[in-house]
Amino acid sequence: MITEYIFVALIAFLPIGAVFYMFYAAPVEHGEVKTRLMYLRERKDVIYENLRDLNFEYRAGKFSDADYESLKSNMEEEAANVLAEIAQLESVPGYSPKGARV
Repeated sequence: MITEYIFVALIAFLPIGAVFYMFYAAPVEHGEVKTRLMYLRERKDVIYENLRDLNFEYRAGKFSDADYESLKSNMEEEAANVLAEIAQLESVPGYSPKGARV
């Protein structure tokens, strides 16, 4: 008789517990807030790494001369735009974001 009540209680509370577990709002950890300057510096590093990879792959024979020059000029143009925006942000008086490099 008691085992029947325990069984019924398990049958009733198991789905309730499962639903509660699935929809329980667990605390969320937020990442670091990035400024525009921090984003641009990371983007610059990625572009430089891509240029190094492109140069390596060109030397390995994976790209034709025309493709290599086209990709290289596009990446260099993007790098120039990023560097110009970084210089512009750094020239703003009083602009000192958290984590800024000196």
